[in-house]
Amino acid sequence: MMSMSNVLDLSGTWQLASADGEHRAGISIPGDVHTALKFAGVIPDPYVGRNENDVQWVAHQDWTIERRFTLDEGDGSWYLDITDLDTVATVFVNGQPVLEADNCFRRYRPDVSKALKPGENVIRIHFRSSIAEGAKRQARQPFYIPYSTANSPIPNGNMLRKPQCHFGWDWNIAIAPLGLYGTIALKKLETARIEHVVTSQRHAAGRAELHVAVTLHARDPGIVAVHLDIDGERVRLDFGIDAGETTIRHVFEIENPEFWWPAGSGGQRLYRLSVEIPGETVTRQIGLRTVELLTDPDEAGSRFAFRINGREIFCRGANWIPADALFSLTSREKTEDLLRSAVEANMNMIRVWGGGFYEADWFYDLCDRLGLMVWQDFQFACNLYPSTPDFLENVEAEVDYQVRRLVSHPSIVVWCGDNELVGALNWFEESRTNRDRYLVSYDRLNRVIEQALAKAAPDAIWWPSSPASGYLDYGDAWHADGSGDMHYWSVWHENKPFDDYRSVKPRFCSEFGFQSYTSLPVIETYANRKDMNIASPVMEHHQKNAGGNERIAGTMFRNFRFPRDFANFVYLSQVQQGVAIRTAVDYWRSLKPHCMGTLYWQLNDTWPVASWSSLDYGGSWKVLHYMARRFFQPVAVAAIPSEDGREIRLSLVNDTLADVTVTINLSVLTLSGERRPLRSVEAVCSPDAAVTALAIAADDIPADCILAWGFTASNGMGGEGHYVTGTYKALNLEPPGLEFSVSPAGDGAFDLLVQAKGLALFVMVESATPGRYSDNAFDLAAGESRRITFTPAAPSGASPQFRIYDLYSCQSAG
Repeated sequence: MMSMSNVLDLSGTWQLASADGEHRAGISIPGDVHTALKFAGVIPDPYVGRNENDVQWVAHQDWTIERRFTLDEGDGSWYLDITDLDTVATVFVNGQPVLEADNCFRRYRPDVSKALKPGENVIRIHFRSSIAEGAKRQARQPFYIPYSTANSPIPNGNMLRKPQCHFGWDWNIAIAPLGLYGTIALKKLETARIEHVVTSQRHAAGRAELHVAVTLHARDPGIVAVHLDIDGERVRLDFGIDAGETTIRHVFEIENPEFWWPAGSGGQRLYRLSVEIPGETVTRQIGLRTVELLTDPDEAGSRFAFRINGREIFCRGANWIPADALFSLTSREKTEDLLRSAVEANMNMIRVWGGGFYEADWFYDLCDRLGLMVWQDFQFACNLYPSTPDFLENVEAEVDYQVRRLVSHPSIVVWCGDNELVGALNWFEESRTNRDRYLVSYDRLNRVIEQALAKAAPDAIWWPSSPASGYLDYGDAWHADGSGDMHYWSVWHENKPFDDYRSVKPRFCSEFGFQSYTSLPVIETYANRKDMNIASPVMEHHQKNAGGNERIAGTMFRNFRFPRDFANFVYLSQVQQGVAIRTAVDYWRSLKPHCMGTLYWQLNDTWPVASWSSLDYGGSWKVLHYMARRFFQPVAVAAIPSEDGREIRLSLVNDTLADVTVTINLSVLTLSGERRPLRSVEAVCSPDAAVTALAIAADDIPADCILAWGFTASNGMGGEGHYVTGTYKALNLEPPGLEFSVSPAGDGAFDLLVQAKGLALFVMVESATPGRYSDNAFDLAAGESRRITFTPAAPSGASPQFRIYDLYSCQSAG
């Protein structure tokens, strides 16, 4: 922070206008243009029905925002501090242009001293249409640079340094939003200001060194007193500085350091670092830890594993996309809820995907506190990009700023050059017929990113692309599983059966997924009753992956009996999504340490849409997320069939630091719900290992029965599961006779008791009231019951209306 006399915060209410003056509205800054127009009644809600089509004109316009402010005196050296300005924009102060911006991911600090005056001043920002600017820049390229039309119906987004998903994606609305999403403030430069605070660490037995580099910017030479404090250890350093930038370095020695650990592996001890100069203080939360990316060659190829504080960590998690398609509809509270849901599902890593944002500082603060390791992509995705000098200079400045801003966060464990740019070389006719040209162009961009990272943070871990089989390896990491990280999409995009997940043995799978529909209460926010049909125009509009609805339905035909109505179609789509991802995770975890990470696609949604997410738009848990909490549990048991199908192996995985003894009770379930004990076994698994606890012949499971198990571990963990040797549609299920009762539980929560008279698979309770269930998507045998708690997201005096689903009932017309 800076002293208030030196800072004028310019956030708040501005006036928005189209460049032609036809449309006007108030706009809250930070904020986006589309949301302001929606609240003013100028455009309909883009998320409802097919309104997306009716708001396309907004992105074709230029827009201005303007506000007035008062200065007691205009003397001195003043500058604007602007972040997250989206994207091609000119900033005027009192009619004078003070900044030409064209990168949403950079920080701008233009000197505005000569433009200011005592009394009232006017600041205006002119936003140029991203569509028009993209076309202009494409026309200036020495050769055409293709973009993914499959993802982006709005063209030439690859020309601009802004979130690529703003131009559409196979899960995102395509409206090319614009606005200002970060800081805008007027600041007075006294002797100096703080440009960057960058830390690095050195570790030895029983001690750690925290290296602090403070970069100051001054207009004139001078002397600055710098106070540095780490958890109460305070030092003062007096430095002579030159005009321009000066970097000051100091080393703190910390005896007996307490380490930062990923969630589930230890605590998240954070030290508070503050750097203070006259009029300004910057704080950082520091986690002391070591990170290594292991890529040692072995008999299969080469490893891909993270070692934190000397211990290899199996990475369990998902991919993060922007929290909302429109910035103004996000909040810290909503984002924290999404990230906490990740941890509550036993995740310890998220991948910040390369087609969105470098997130705000507070986002990574949350990850630090929650123990969520972050795989951070640089923001390039699924397109080819320019390699002209002006573009590369812009990228270099972007990388330098973002790395220096974020590298001190203990949660960030790897920096990745891009998402799927190597694969994109094969997606376009231009790059297939002239691969050398586009490969060289890609390599120039990739090297600029790598070198800028190394310059800003020499100790940061670099991975060139995702997926990649290795450094300067431009092979097919979608199908080759021996080295590096893998994106495995054959089950979804190539329409392979779920069993196909067991045909590959990734070293680390950083993307794989299967779609489902968003939950019925969410669908009801954008679709009318007449639209409640999978093939209706509205439902098809809220499916952005070509052929996605057909693939969901086709997979259902192969695996399940067709659902009896729309609501059950939605429910069953979520069940099959959960079964798909569980199949992959169970098998790949059983390969540990050959495989050391599974990050499914994707954690969250940007708007209400059919997608691969496990959290609905708004944050409610889909079936997959409840299942993920089980299959990502640090101690887990799963059924893995042998390649010939004759044997079923019970895999026991232990991601903890201690030996665990696990008691596994196997049974068979008849289709009427009778549970027949089959076998019990006690198995031991050493730390950070996977073993086969037992194997049974598939013939030991009688016809018309399914295999089931429950387990308890010596560390208190436990769980249950089932395995079907064929398809679910082959099961002649019988009525489960579910009974359901609700009673108040205190503090606004509700106790739900579910009882079964027969076999009930994938029992799912749902309500239009947002909230969280203590358990869901579970199985019950005859005579069994489950008591769960529903906690509404917001207090309400009325009891919610609940609906209950199960596999038999969803497929039966009776």
